[in-house]
Amino acid sequence: MKKLLSFVAACFASCLLAAGAEEGFVSLFDGKSFDGWKINRAPESFAIEDGAIRANGDCSHIFYEGKVNGAKFKNFELRMDVMTRKNSNGGVFIHTVFQDKGWPSGYEIQVNNTQKDPQKSGGLYNTVKNLVPFEDDTWMKYVIIVKDGQVTVSVNDKELVNYKTEPATTKLLPDGGTFAIQAHDKGSTTLYKNIRVKVLP
Repeated sequence: MKKLLSFVAACFASCLLAAGAEEGFVSLFDGKSFDGWKINRAPESFAIEDGAIRANGDCSHIFYEGKVNGAKFKNFELRMDVMTRKNSNGGVFIHTVFQDKGWPSGYEIQVNNTQKDPQKSGGLYNTVKNLVPFEDDTWMKYVIIVKDGQVTVSVNDKELVNYKTEPATTKLLPDGGTFAIQAHDKGSTTLYKNIRVKVLP
């Protein structure tokens, strides 16, 4: 009986610790539907696969337009799990707004490990480059933070970007923007799950 009680107590403490680590975070994707998300151009480029958003097909983007914080994020911490298949390219956009076509505004955080583009996962595209790939077919833990003009990106606890934007050239929107996920091309498959955000003051 004592062993059982000790086991239950240990599990409870572990659950509390896990909950504490995610305190203040709100999910943006339920793993089952595109509720709160809006696709431009090519809806067939996105699907839900095993609780993840799968991007594969003609270039297109899916934008968060749900209820969390009015879909407008200025200072925030965004966390998600990301996976690439072989020779695949993709991206996550921050401080953007929905648009029918073209490349989204804002900053793109690269998703690419073995596709020919030399800029690899976790870099701030064409701004702070990461040239060292992670592994395909393995979930990567992305943490993207924007705070008072500072953009920080970590992948698997490795900080790759710590970039202070300049007012004259910044792509950050004054009142914040939303998030978008990219379907790059028919030869690229990338996946995104456990998408959650914490609004920062």
